[in-house]
Amino acid sequence: MKLLVAYDSAFAGSMMDQAVKIAKAFDAYVYLVRTCSSEAGEQDIAKLDHLLNEVRRESFKKEGIKSESRILIRGMEPGEDIVRFAEEREIDQIIIGVQKRSKVGKLMFGSVAQYIILEAHCPVLSVK
Repeated sequence: MKLLVAYDSAFAGSMMDQAVKIAKAFDAYVYLVRTCSSEAGEQDIAKLDHLLNEVRRESFKKEGIKSESRILIRGMEPGEDIVRFAEEREIDQIIIGVQKRSKVGKLMFGSVAQYIILEAHCPVLSVK
């Protein structure tokens, strides 16, 4: 089984707990993924890479779960980038964090989570 964890620090705690449980239960390989603007500087990318590697070490490596981290810098919208990556890697399940928004908020600002849930080819677990 292959899991994709769309990392967002705002949801790290409960989302990572769920990812570890599922990965251990199904002996899954985990892709810890974060999208990044194509306009990001080298320092920003290096900081993000360091953060993802720390999270991967603390969440997955110490539990003996095979994993890798990826920063997606492909010039797409975040939701589209995550869905495309999941298709390319033949991911079996995506895990994302969600926040409560009003209907007007979703309409005005869009929703990355909503896009992933509606467009992904595989099941998506959303964690508050």
